[in-house]
This record gives sequence, C-alpha cells and structure tokens, in this order.
Amino acid sequence: MHNWVRASSSDFAGTPPQPRSGHTAVNVGKSMVVVFGGLVDKKFLNDIIVYDIDIWQWSELTSFGDLPTPRDFSAAAAIGNQKIVLCGGWDGKKWLSDVYVMDTMSLEWMELSVSGSLPPPRCGHTATMVEKRLLVFGGRGGGGPIMGDLWALKGLIDEERETPGWTQLKLPGQAPSARCGHTVTSGGHYLLLFGGHGTGGWLSRYDVYYNDAIILDRVTAQWKRLPISNDEPPPPRAYHTMTSIGARLLLIGGFDGKSTFGDLWWLVPEDDPIAKRSSAPQLRNPPETKESEGELNTQEGGQEGSTIVGLQKKMGISVPSILRLQIPEESEDQEFVELGTRLIEGDDVVDNGASMIQMAAEALRQHWKESTPETLQLKELSALLRDYQRLVTRKYTAQNSLTSADFGLPVKKTFTFYHIKRSSELRIDDTPKLLEEYKTLVI
Repeated sequence: MHNWVRASSSDFAGTPPQPRSGHTAVNVGKSMVVVFGGLVDKKFLNDIIVYDIDIWQWSELTSFGDLPTPRDFSAAAAIGNQKIVLCGGWDGKKWLSDVYVMDTMSLEWMELSVSGSLPPPRCGHTATMVEKRLLVFGGRGGGGPIMGDLWALKGLIDEERETPGWTQLKLPGQAPSARCGHTVTSGGHYLLLFGGHGTGGWLSRYDVYYNDAIILDRVTAQWKRLPISNDEPPPPRAYHTMTSIGARLLLIGGFDGKSTFGDLWWLVPEDDPIAKRSSAPQLRNPPETKESEGELNTQEGGQEGSTIVGLQKKMGISVPSILRLQIPEESEDQEFVELGTRLIEGDDVVDNGASMIQMAAEALRQHWKESTPETLQLKELSALLRDYQRLVTRKYTAQNSLTSADFGLPVKKTFTFYHIKRSSELRIDDTPKLLEEYKTLVI
C-alpha cells in the first residue's frame, strides 16, 4: 500500500525548477536527479538542473558537445551510474526520433547512430532502462495519433559491444491504454506507470487526463493497479516527471490541458514517516506524558530509568521513546569507527585498538564540527545522529543538574533529536538544526 504526500518547501534546499511540463528527470547513481528542458509559457527550455540527494539542493549546470536541440516531451533514462540517454521529443516544428547520450562526469553530449528499423517519431513517450535495454512506451506520433506500443533499444552498454538497434515488443497481460505524457519509473522488481493523457473517444473534442498508478511486474510481465490508501492523489496531469529516491518517488510539475503545475509530490510506502502527513494533521507539540506513566517507567527502569526520566523532563520528550533507544559506545558503533578511520588513514596511528578508535572518534567529531549542512553527506547522517545522542546522554549523566544553558544552548531550547530512532525519520530541514545542536556538544 502506498500514499501520496504533497511535498513541502522544507523538503528541499536551493531553488527548485520553475514550473514546466514536458521536461525529463533522471536518477544518476544514488545521489543525483538531473532535470532537462521542458516548456513554459510557449518557451522551449534546454537547461539542466540537478537535485543532489547528498546535500538536498538544486543547481544549474552547463553542458558541451553535440547538444540536443531545444525540445519538450522527450524521454530520458540513466545508463548505469554515469550516463543519460535522451530520445525523441517535439521541437515546435517536427516530431523527433533521434537518440543522444550524455556523460554526467564530463557533461558532454553525443548523438547515437542507430541502425535498422526505427520507432515512429514521437513525443510524450517514456524511456526506462531495464537491465541492458531501453524500453520506450507510448507517446504521440507524427500527425497526432496517441500510441500504446512498446520498443526496446539495445547497444547502450559499452561492455556489451552491441550495435545499437530497436526491436518492437508485445508482452502478455493487460497493458495500459494508449497515452502520452505519462511516466514509467523503475522501482525494484516492477515498473510504475503514472498519469498521462489519451483521447476522450470519437464523440469527445477533448483529451482525458489521468492520475492512475499502474505497475508492470518484471517477473510475471503483468500489468496491475498499485493500491493507494489515501483519497487525495495529485490532480490528473501529463508531461510531468517521476523519479525514485530510495523507497520514495518524487513527482515534479506537469500539465492538465489548462495549467502548468509547479507542485511536487511524494509517493511513499505506507510505513514511510512522511506518509502520516497525508492521513493526519501534524501536531506542533507532542501530547504531554502523564506523571503516573513517568513514575511507572522509572520504577521499571531502575537507576537508568530515573536518569532517562530526568532527561525526558528537561527535553520535553516521552519516556517510552527514550527507553526503547539503544545508543552504542564508540567501539561498538562500526559505522562511526569506519567513517573516522577513513579520516586518519595515512597518519601515524598507534597499533592499539583503543587508541585507534579514540583517534577516529576525535577526527570524525572535528570533521562534523567544521561541516556545514551543504557539505554533510547523506551517508554520515546515521552515525552523526547516534553520536549526538551518545554525547547528550554522556554529558547529562556526568552532571545530573545540567540544563540547556549548560550545553551552550538558549535556556528554552531542547535537544530536539534525542528521541529519533533512525536517521530516515529526519526531515530535510532537520539537518541544519541537528548539526547546530551537535556542535554545542563537541568541545
């Protein structure tokens, strides 16, 4: 079961893309989403905007080589962790069937020479890499017909040394209706199709826009409806983009026949922390814990519970969350030690386990003390959160009378993230706050 959740401005840093439709958005490796081109106010775009998942920020880049002509309604996909393939589209005068490859390291474009029969020129189609093949589905062809055909392009993997060529596929199962402006996104063992538009039938003068979600199981090659648990999906649209970020899918922009969207939506599994936004109002302050509950947990936890309850009262968080929290020592925190060890590689290290761990911890804490939200990497968040909790606990238990002011924080400020059990529960705008509070703990 999945939920649609409207993205918040606090989910991102930097300037997000301007409203647009007919653009492409491609995952490259595990850290980048690259947005290219599109259409806004009758203007064709060929800008490149990158959303960097390590620093959660948008930025614009300049590319080189055989630049594709400005266009919209093209389709693009990632080839491995370094390249992007772009095919087809509409340049305002004609439908296209060309294929370009861009190297994201050099930002250089190259037009691909493809032999044999070609799919009809089209725009508003999708392009999705599945194993070694690029799958292209649907779109609007020359003269205006909306299509529901499926094609595969080989020869994009350098190691295979295949001559690039197209093959039309006909798969068993109930395929989606012919449409264009939809998206097909890879999600593990399935492909997810969302939205698009088709004709309203021969009696209708208008196109029909969709907001349905359909999956193609790559194991059984069958199309199925994706179960959605909430009743507030994004408005029907076409010419949007949908990209996967971990277990989440990010929907950007689109067009519904009248308006160009500038909104962003998440499609998330039901157990994702932000799924709660779609089903319940967010409380500004958690409910207060009853005093009797605190006393009960203190009795059950002994001296440790007493310390935790005292910390809970100062930080304004619930006792049950604290009691479930397991904070390992540095020597037991393998991820923490590995990150610190990489920082001291090449230095003269005493051949002693305890000394190495101590040096790694000091180096990593100094690194985080000098870090900014922009330089902090996503892979460091889990270890940073645990060390933050470790230092809060250690400093508090050393002086039972400590207040927020003793940590160098304003008296009214609490340690906001002490109760968080895993870094995946953090929102994007939590990172600067976490780093700020952490730096007050490192002396």
